[in-house]
Formats: sequence, structure tokens, C-alpha cells
Amino acid sequence: MKSALPTLFSVFASLCVLCGQSSAQDAAKKPDPKAKPAAPPQRPPTQANVAYGKHERQVLDFYRADSAAPTPVVFHIHGGGWVAGDKKGVASLEKYLAAGISVVSINYRYSTQAQLAGVKPPVEWPIADAARALQFVRSKAKAWNLDKQRIGATGGSAGACSSLWLALHADLADPKSTDPVARESTRLWCAAVIGAQTSLDPKELKEWTPNSRYGGHAFGFMPDPKDNKTRDTTFKEFLAGRESVLPWIKKYSPIEHVTADDPPIWMIYSTPPALGQEQKDPTHTANYGVKLQEKCRRLGVTCELVYPGAPDVKHAKTEDYLIATLKAKR
Repeated sequence: MKSALPTLFSVFASLCVLCGQSSAQDAAKKPDPKAKPAAPPQRPPTQANVAYGKHERQVLDFYRADSAAPTPVVFHIHGGGWVAGDKKGVASLEKYLAAGISVVSINYRYSTQAQLAGVKPPVEWPIADAARALQFVRSKAKAWNLDKQRIGATGGSAGACSSLWLALHADLADPKSTDPVARESTRLWCAAVIGAQTSLDPKELKEWTPNSRYGGHAFGFMPDPKDNKTRDTTFKEFLAGRESVLPWIKKYSPIEHVTADDPPIWMIYSTPPALGQEQKDPTHTANYGVKLQEKCRRLGVTCELVYPGAPDVKHAKTEDYLIATLKAKR
């Protein structure tokens, strides 16, 4: 058996050469006068990595707003397809705190971890963790000076889907539980989301956006993360196996849970909708938003949809909506 040391040494030497070349090239570059200055580092949390469960990813960061009265809360759920991402880097953090709104940003167990643990469907873990973290935050209302009612969820992509699920799902509070956290409500004051998937039903998605390929991983149809081409193959398998997982699809698709008593919703997408047409980014298409808004309007739920050229836009940015809604009288 050949020794691995020469090979490792060669790789290390090559990396050193490349790093040296890169450093020399960087030093030779002149600063760009038009370049924007680097953003200042985000302030550290008031309390970091607070555990709301026993798993290493069941932790959250809390940023406390300076206020004598209990503060509203922005409840941030990171994106990443439920398979990646982290709670760090909350957008518009300083604006929320300056407006007297505290911020919570959560980590959660990935669906891939759930699948390895034999959990069915894998999406159960990230969704359940979002609900549990919300209940945990409410249980801390007195200690953290929070208004338990005025909590608005936000996030992008999978974090947006989780936020909408919380906003539209019936309350998961268990008043008879011996666990004080489980007795807390999971209902929200509002939700403001970015690039949200509003349904996980492959049949609906193909009708809305013919080149859809998202959602199968939530129910165990896992593509190869190193090969994007397998996403299309996996989605075909997901569509073909739809009936076998239909109860799960109904349970975890936000659009399935809209009722007249739901809180107001705000959604933003980067491109205009085009129902029935293929999209450049089918995973974050505004077609999702159009269909949820249609159902919300039928049931009398306030739902603002933002995209380039959208009509009736009252709030152009996520932070504008959350600050206005969380601080407004109702």
C-alpha cells in the first residue's frame, strides 16, 4: 500500500502556491472607488444559542429591544430548503430594534437529519421545531419583556414556507399539557415572507409552473445534492408517488390551512408571476404568491403580494410591513 503522505504533501504545496499567487494578485489590485463599504458586523445577540430543545440545532438567538413596555417580536426562520442555513445574519436587525421590536432568530433540525433518524415525513422536524421555538419564546415573555400577542414570523424560501404554515395553521397549544411551553399558542400576529413556497403538492405546482421541481425532499424523495439534474428525475418520482404521501402534503402545505380567522400575510417575489408558464426560478416564483392570495381573498384574509409591477403595493419592503403591522393598533 502506497503512503498517502507524498500525495497530501503535493496537494498542500499546490494550495500554498495558489494561495501565494492569490495574495500577490490581491495586493496588486487597486481599490475600487465605486465599491460600497463593507457592512459593519451584526451586533451580538442579547442571549445566544438559547436551547428550546435537546438537539444541537434546537437553539435560538434573542436580540432585546430597549423598551420599558413589552415589545413586539420579529420571529426569524432561516431558509435553505430545510437542509441548510443558519440563524446568523438577520436582515434589517437594527431597524427592528430601533423601532422597539425585539428579534428572535432560530435554528432547527434539518429534514435530512430527520430522514436519517427515520422520521416520516422528514419535513416534520423543521416545521415542528419552528412551532416549538415560537411557543418557547412566548414562555419567555415576562423574562424577556415581550408582547406575547404581537409576534410576526419572517424568512426566505423554506423559512418563508414555515412562517406561512405557522400563520395559517390552527393553534397547536395544548392547554392540558404538563409542559408549560406546550401550553403556549402558536398563532401569529402576522407573517412577512420572501420567495415563499405556498404549496408542496406536485400536481398543483405543475399546473401553476410547468417546470416545478421542488418539494419532494420534504416527504423523502431526495435528489442527489451534487447533481442538479436529479432534481427533475426526483420530482417526477414525487409526482408519480403523490397519492402515497397525499395526507402529508395536505398537512404541510400552507395553502391547505387558510381560514377566515387567519392573521394578515405579506409576500414578496423578485419577478412577476406568469401562471402556466415555465419560470427561470420555479422554486421561488410569484405564481406561488398569486395562488395563496387568491384563496386568502376568497376567505377574507388580508394578503399583500409584492413583485415588480405589482398593483396595490402598500409596503415595499419586509421590514416596512413588519414594523408597521407589529406596531399598529388592532
